[in-house]
Amino acid sequence: MEKFKIAYLGGGSKQWARTFMTDLALSEGLEGEMGLYDIDIESAIRNQKIGERINQNPKTLSKIQYVVYERLEDCLKDATFVVISILPGTFEEMRSDVHAPEKYGIYQSVGDTAGPGGVLRAMRTVPIYEEFARKIKEVCPNAWVINFTNPMSICVKTLYDVFPGIKAFGCCHEVFHAQAFLCLVLEKELGIKATRKDIYTDACGVNHFTWITEAKYKNIDLLKLLPSFMDKYYEEGYYEYFDRFQFRTDCFAYGNKVKMNLFDRYGVLAAAGDRHLAEFVNPHWYLTNPQTVKDWKFNLTTVDFRVNQMNERIAESIELAAGKKEINLVPSGEEATDLMKAILGHQVIISNVNMPNQGQCPQLPLGSIVETNCIFENDQVKPVVSKPLPLAVLNMVERAANNIDTLYEGIKHRNFDEIFACFMNQALCSCLSLEDGKKLFKEMISNTKEYLLPYFPTLEDYIK
Repeated sequence: MEKFKIAYLGGGSKQWARTFMTDLALSEGLEGEMGLYDIDIESAIRNQKIGERINQNPKTLSKIQYVVYERLEDCLKDATFVVISILPGTFEEMRSDVHAPEKYGIYQSVGDTAGPGGVLRAMRTVPIYEEFARKIKEVCPNAWVINFTNPMSICVKTLYDVFPGIKAFGCCHEVFHAQAFLCLVLEKELGIKATRKDIYTDACGVNHFTWITEAKYKNIDLLKLLPSFMDKYYEEGYYEYFDRFQFRTDCFAYGNKVKMNLFDRYGVLAAAGDRHLAEFVNPHWYLTNPQTVKDWKFNLTTVDFRVNQMNERIAESIELAAGKKEINLVPSGEEATDLMKAILGHQVIISNVNMPNQGQCPQLPLGSIVETNCIFENDQVKPVVSKPLPLAVLNMVERAANNIDTLYEGIKHRNFDEIFACFMNQALCSCLSLEDGKKLFKEMISNTKEYLLPYFPTLEDYIK
């Protein structure tokens, strides 16, 4: 048994912590401690109780000791891995991120990475990650840090800028969904059933705007199957999981019509779900208004829905912790535990993660946070050089990468003018006049100022 300590920052998570604990339990050959640290300590205590119940499940292969910590430093002490999954602010702040721009005709299907919502969320998140990076440098500098928080790229950017020697990467499952979509194409076109782990994809870009330039199952070029698949299914859409038309009732599902449209135009496959992709391009393509969104077979995820979902998850956590509801151990399909085992030397894995560009994306700026394949083995994560993007796609990806870097510098220096310049350069803000853009920016800052004031001392003067 390999012994280790995981420090889970955001250990009161209503969903991700339980998912991670389940995957740990079902992963053979592990033993150690998972420290739970969260500003909501009651939620962390509930997750501790859920973890103890998971240990009692007969399906459990690896039993982990779950410990709640009140101090960040104590949680980090002796950590082999640090997992970060937090909500910066509350859903009330996210309500402003997502819905305040709608009065200016800006609709956001997610609002946590790009667009005006992504900018404001980054402003709340970066200062928290600055502190995380400082504490990791001080307490556990050799730990591997795995980030799940959005906006992914700027979180990882902060960790490396504050602590250049950090060993960190960001995990996102969006490429997994594109791989599942390609398996669906393979089955529908050639009658061959495969899982996403049976195929190889070459990925390149920035988080939530990553592109697949090559995809193969054995010697079969999967991208060449797409035109025929699209002839049959483009207009009505096709979701890769469960029910083909799940996007009609599930606000997180989509019909891949945006993905197929972009492939038709550029010849490479955008890897994220349609809800994310739409936020990186001209708003008049896919996000003109709610009806346009419906026509493109995806959904606007409202904050009211997120609040209701959170309340349901809290109620479920209470029942699980109290033993009133059975814990069903089912693998999530996420790869964090597999990547950890590879780093511990148990196996070698190739997977897509977010890290600083050391040349693995030759067309993008060095130091920008990019998403590509990496090789995981024996205390190493080595980026794989990706294939080049078509120039038309590169122009869009480069704009997104530069926006992330510009936004980070503005937040780092607490410079509202720099942040506003990036705010206006978001693709979704291209319909705004400078006057309306400044009004919206100040309004959104004011709506979330409770979480910004401790870090932005000139905020009150700026929004006057």
